Amino acid sequence: MDKKDLVGKVIHYYDKIGVAIVRLEKVLKAGDKVKFSRGDDGFEQVVESMQIEHAAIEQGKPKQEVGIKVNQPVHEGMLVYLA
Repeated sequence: MDKKDLVGKVIHYYDKIGVAIVRLEKVLKAGDKVKFSRGDDGFEQVVESMQIEHAAIEQGKPKQEVGIKVNQPVHEGMLVYLA
């Protein structure tokens, strides 16, 4: 993936509820398609919902840490790109 498509980085993962905490580097909106990637490991999904402090948001801004429900387990350090 191209660095210009980098949206953020996974900084924590809550496995019991399947939520990744992502520190954003760019604006990310609900409905955007993203790719979680680390080496050859990764998957794509549509961002169906995002939250900050348990409050739903439609758009996350750079430097914010947002919770995103993920379809598959992720790992800290995975990069998130616009797909």
